[in-house]
Amino acid sequence: MANFLHKGDLPAGLFDGVAAVAVDSETMGLRLGRDPLCLVQLSAGDGNAHMVQLDRATYEAPNLKALLVDPAITKIFHFGRFDIAMFHLHLGVVTTPVYCTKIASKLARTYTDRHGLKDVTRELAGVDLSKAQQSSDWGADKLSDDQLAYAASDVLHLHAVRAKLDAMLAREGRTELAQACFDFLPHRALLDVAGWEDADIFAHM
Repeated sequence: MANFLHKGDLPAGLFDGVAAVAVDSETMGLRLGRDPLCLVQLSAGDGNAHMVQLDRATYEAPNLKALLVDPAITKIFHFGRFDIAMFHLHLGVVTTPVYCTKIASKLARTYTDRHGLKDVTRELAGVDLSKAQQSSDWGADKLSDDQLAYAASDVLHLHAVRAKLDAMLAREGRTELAQACFDFLPHRALLDVAGWEDADIFAHM
């Protein structure tokens, strides 16, 4: 098990034949249109994490972009709404198909209101994630080992979490509802990019 840092793009063919890849990103902040996308981290669920430190002058990353739109590979996120919006803004792609463990948690774990990645991973994967590097300079030219370890931890356990959530969704009869939400998620992200991030367009008022 290891963490790999790639400058600019993923190596070609890195995830060939993989059915699902866990994905997360690091940015300079949480505001769309203001804060740049800096790092994308990915894992096939094999204990390895691959991180792409993007060239923010060009955002040319053809292999990464091809993966994000590959219809044969499900991209697993936790709160994918933000990452998908960032990928559309900076990489120019609409990420599909997707699975969001935060949405799945909210549909399956109705006995709690704690749906953050740390809480979900602790309960379902038995792993206590450290968030010490959550607020750090992801735009730095050289990322520290602690930053890379933190970034990797956000994707290393998502396959296991997904498996547990899938079993819970099936038990509660909510698998189809969850899938409908996942299918809509890229459109929700595009609404955010277009300016409806704070509006519930389904609400009466």
